[in-house]
Amino acid sequence: MQDDAKDTGRDAARPTHPGKGHRQRLRDRLLTGGAEALADYEVLEYLLFGAFRQGNTKQLAKRLLERFGSLGNVLDADHGALAEVKGMGETSAAVLKATALAARRMARNRVQEKPVLGSWQALLDYLAIDMANLTVERVRVLYLDTRNRLIRDHHMGDGSIDEAAVHPREVIRRGLDIGATALILVHNHPSGNPEPSRADIQITQRIAEAGRLLGITVHDHVIVGSEGHVSLRAKGLI
Repeated sequence: MQDDAKDTGRDAARPTHPGKGHRQRLRDRLLTGGAEALADYEVLEYLLFGAFRQGNTKQLAKRLLERFGSLGNVLDADHGALAEVKGMGETSAAVLKATALAARRMARNRVQEKPVLGSWQALLDYLAIDMANLTVERVRVLYLDTRNRLIRDHHMGDGSIDEAAVHPREVIRRGLDIGATALILVHNHPSGNPEPSRADIQITQRIAEAGRLLGITVHDHVIVGSEGHVSLRAKGLI
C-alpha cells in the first residue's frame, strides 16, 4: 500500500484495481445509507482513501482502532502516535487530522451561531469533540455577552484546576476587560470520569463569588470526560 499517492479526481480514467468495487460500495452506502450506514472502521477506511490512490485500507483502519480504542481517539491522536501504526504516513495522518479539525470547527460554529444557554446540546457536543479524549487536563473559560452569545473561548492553561493555576479574580477581571457579563467554566478529566473533585467544587464556588461581587454571572462549570459530562449547576453545586 503506497501512502501519499496522488488523486487525479478522474475515476473513470483509472485502471481497474481489486479494491475499486469495494470503494464504490462504501461510497454508495455513505451517500444513501444515513448516519449509521458505515461502521467505525469503514468510516476510517473511507477517510484513508484520500491518502491511498488504490488498494485496501480496511486492515489499516482496523489497526488504528485496535491501537487507539475508538474512532474519536484515532482522530484525536497526535502525529507521532499515528506514525507508530504500520502503514501510516504523513498524508494519511494529515487526512485524519484535517477531518478532526473540520469536526471541531463545525461544532464550534454551531455554538457561536446561537445563545449558548438556548443551544446547550450544541455546546456539549462541541466540548465532547474538543476535550473528551485529551490526555492532559485543560481549563477553559467561555465568556458570554448580555445575550449569552460566545465572546471568547479562552484557554486558561493545562494542569489541575486549583487556585494555584486559576485565580478567581483573574478569571473575572479578564471577563470585565472584554465586556463579558457571564461565563461558563470548562475542564476535562483525562481519567474519563467527569465527576467533580473537591478542588473542582471549591474553585468554582470562589469564582462564582468573585463574579457576584463584580457583576459577572457564572452560569455553570462543565467537566468533560470520555465517559460523559457533569454540570455543577445541575448538581446544585453553584
